[in-house]
Amino acid sequence: MLFSMKTKSFPPEVIARLKAYVYRLIDPRNGETFYVGKGTGNRVFAHIQDARSIDQDDHRTKFSRIRDIQDSGFEVSHVIHRHGMSDATAIEVEAALIDAYPGLANDVGGAGSGEFGARHAQEIMQEHAAKSAKFQHNAVLISVNRSASERGSLLEAAQYAWKINPAKASSHKLAMAVMHGIIKAVFEVENWVPATTENFPGLPNVPGRYGFKGHPAPQAIRTLYVGKRVPDEYRKRGSSNPIRYVTVK
Repeated sequence: MLFSMKTKSFPPEVIARLKAYVYRLIDPRNGETFYVGKGTGNRVFAHIQDARSIDQDDHRTKFSRIRDIQDSGFEVSHVIHRHGMSDATAIEVEAALIDAYPGLANDVGGAGSGEFGARHAQEIMQEHAAKSAKFQHNAVLISVNRSASERGSLLEAAQYAWKINPAKASSHKLAMAVMHGIIKAVFEVENWVPATTENFPGLPNVPGRYGFKGHPAPQAIRTLYVGKRVPDEYRKRGSSNPIRYVTVK
């Protein structure tokens, strides 16, 4: 369902029939989908309003892309990809679409994409055939995506930068990098510090987020966990939070 570029809001009778929906924002200059979201009411149009009302120094990809489009004399195209859904169904559809469009301006992946998202059949088999981890240590489980791990080491992908309670995280001395439900690496955490360039040279400041200083755990600990599957109780479906805590009683 493609709406006119001039459409700024839905009338009440349309909103009543839309229910929860999933939408795409498209750059009319090249037809590229640059953002996927879900919502109700007039949520699909809110990004256009926000792009001009927020601080112009905010260069987050979504808002800067919208401003670039408008400054070029065009308007963002809005596609309602699926509507008439429950919120739970919309979450699943949104996650699947985010997986289907690499390089989006979304700040986070779709709910559950790290655990249940797109991957090769061989990876699915390896994941579900892997033995379940039996935790003997308090740990922070950190879901990392393939693209992040391919740009650098698993330590770099896992350590920075997360919305996390540093006091709570500090009571968990291990951090585990998890990809598609499989523990890929285990690190001993020295401390959690603000995600700043000062603490992490070469990386940007990310206000309100934290990263950890650490190093690979001893081999005996890595042997316990690496290659094992995260038990189902730590893999809540429909959640987009990449952080899970394991507390051994």
